[in-house]
Formats: sequence, structure tokens, C-alpha cells
Amino acid sequence: MSDLDQLTQSLARNLKRWRGERGFTLDALAARSGVSRGMIIQIEQARTNPSVGTTVKLADALGVPITTLLDHEQGPQVRLVPESRAVRMWSTEAGSSTTLLVGAEARGPLELWTCRLMPGEGTTSDPHPEGTVELLHVTEGELTLLVDGLAHAVPAKTSATFEAHVPHGYRNEGGEPTVFTMAVAIPPVR
Repeated sequence: MSDLDQLTQSLARNLKRWRGERGFTLDALAARSGVSRGMIIQIEQARTNPSVGTTVKLADALGVPITTLLDHEQGPQVRLVPESRAVRMWSTEAGSSTTLLVGAEARGPLELWTCRLMPGEGTTSDPHPEGTVELLHVTEGELTLLVDGLAHAVPAKTSATFEAHVPHGYRNEGGEPTVFTMAVAIPPVR
């Protein structure tokens, strides 16, 4: 079984499990997430590999980190995630990428990401639930952080935080790669 097949199977199993634990019908999860009922059915039956955006919407609606949907192995109190187990969410031929390093549940889901953007590239995110906060630290290059239509320059060795319930994105407008680490704290489902 390929890595993609394993990821699709894990997502199918975990989405169904967490939807059941939350007591959400297909229609309720569709309404909360903005993902169609038909798409949720296809995901739960492992008949499709959804986009990162769709997977994030579902995780946000369920109030769990995306890692919980992609791999839900309950382990010891301390969980080490080697580089080989980190989840590459997207990449480009030029070398940009986003990798989910680890996620946890602590008063709501908490995720840790590492991101690399090549010159001229970027990514955007749909708004997260009200109360979601992102923290980031740029280790290389300069990041252009876009929050609700406003651009903020974040140079290397600088950190930033923002409320992520509005449209936001990350761009590299410089000539060198930009590398940053980001934590996303999502409020618990009410």
C-alpha cells in the first residue's frame, strides 16, 4: 500500500470516528465545515484524497488537529515524531513546501508546522474558527504575512502572532528561500 493510500485510509477511518464521537450527522458536519455531504461520504469511504484546504476545514469543524485526522495512534504521554513521520501537506516543483510536524490537544487542538517558501511562492488559508491563534517564527529569509488583506513583513529571527479567524496567507517576495515554524491553537468545539 502506498503512502497516499495509507493516508487516504487513515483519513477515512479517523473522519468517521471523530464525526461519531462528536455526534455529528453527515449534514451537521457539512454545515459546520462548508464541505459538501457528498465529499464527506467519499472521504469516509476512502474513495477520494481531498485537498489540504478541505481536510483543514473538516479538522476545524471537528475541533481536532489535522494530525488527528491523518493519524490517530494513541501513544504514551510523550510522543516523539521523527522527520520521517511528519506529514508533507503540499510542495511545488520549485521547492516550496509545508510540513505538519506534530499536533496535540490542549484546551483545544494545537498544531506545530514547518514551512519553506521559495522566492515568488506562497500559500493561503481559509479563516479558522473564531478564537484560533497562530504564532510563527521566521528562521531564514523574510516572510510576507497576509492577514485580512494587509501585508506584514516578518524578517528572519522575528516572531509574529495573529488571530486567524480571517483570511490569511504567507508569501516569499524576496530572492532567497523563506523558512518558518508556525503553531496553530484552535479553540475547543463548543
